[in-house]
Amino acid sequence: MLANKIRVLIVDDSASVRQTMKAILEEDPAIEVMATAADPFAAARLIQNEIPDVITLDVEMPRMDGITFLRKIMSQCPIPVVMCSSLTEEGSATLIQALEAGAVDVILKPKMGVADHLNEARDTIRHVVKGAARARVDKRSANTPREPQKKLTADAVLPPPSGKAMARTTEMVVCIGASTGGTEALREVLEALPANSPGIVIVQHMPEKFTSAFARRLDSLCEVSIKEAENGDTVMRGHVLIAPGGKHTMLERQGARYLVSVRDGPLVSRHRPSVDVLFRSAARSAGSNAVGIIMTGMGDDGARGLLEMKEAGARTIAQDEASSIVFGMPKEAIARGGAEKIVPLGTIARELLRAAAR
Repeated sequence: MLANKIRVLIVDDSASVRQTMKAILEEDPAIEVMATAADPFAAARLIQNEIPDVITLDVEMPRMDGITFLRKIMSQCPIPVVMCSSLTEEGSATLIQALEAGAVDVILKPKMGVADHLNEARDTIRHVVKGAARARVDKRSANTPREPQKKLTADAVLPPPSGKAMARTTEMVVCIGASTGGTEALREVLEALPANSPGIVIVQHMPEKFTSAFARRLDSLCEVSIKEAENGDTVMRGHVLIAPGGKHTMLERQGARYLVSVRDGPLVSRHRPSVDVLFRSAARSAGSNAVGIIMTGMGDDGARGLLEMKEAGARTIAQDEASSIVFGMPKEAIARGGAEKIVPLGTIARELLRAAAR
């Protein structure tokens, strides 16, 4: 038995969801479900007796909604909270509010009766909860085991390399990858960019449907134009494309311009979209015309891809530990030698512009 299990409190008004979530989480020997609660009032009583390492919190519940309870938690006793929701376009805007209020991540409620979806959901739910346990919301640390290394790489999605060297063009393209804690970190970076910034493609680990609401929210706050990427979109100066949840996004080159290819595929490094898929495609298609940036997140997605970008001549940047909510993805990229510069969140925008203007 592991000495330091991650203790989780599940808050959901559905008994079947509580039961399913408990079963999924406790399949992992590093996780223990401390308790379950049908509403925030029952959860508050439980927290008075014992503080969990992570709370999974439903959005819509009787007596008090999840967002209101989240705000109370973050103002009184900050605990890493993962919001759970059904797959709806309407609910996605609410979840963006939850992330702004302090939730560290978002997961979809597992669907019973669809074996493939449930299997993918199992891995994702456990991975997100482990990442949340490491999140710096109250300066506590969680000593969790390393993730097992057997998993698909971006080779499962990327087409074979052409072997043709890519000539330098006048335009640069910036590729950014982030996960846990990345929604607010990306907002800070993008809000600091001028309207004529180089074209940017972003992979932020988020479920399907939620990336469109995330893009709309950022677009309302920033000088650059921001949208969810669609297959064939051109990467243009002053525009930011965010990879849609549930799809891989790759960078391709046609003549002197860059565009994105959005397609289905298996999970890569446990994610779809995967940062590695974007970064490795950028290394092949853009080479020295690219800038790669890896930010806060759990796991190692993007570490191999950032190194390939650097080896292809791209400028590469990693967020530092002090400013990362979870120093997993940047740490792995740094350890593999993929990051030329390691900088705090507050200077990433400036470093991005400097690297793109070289």
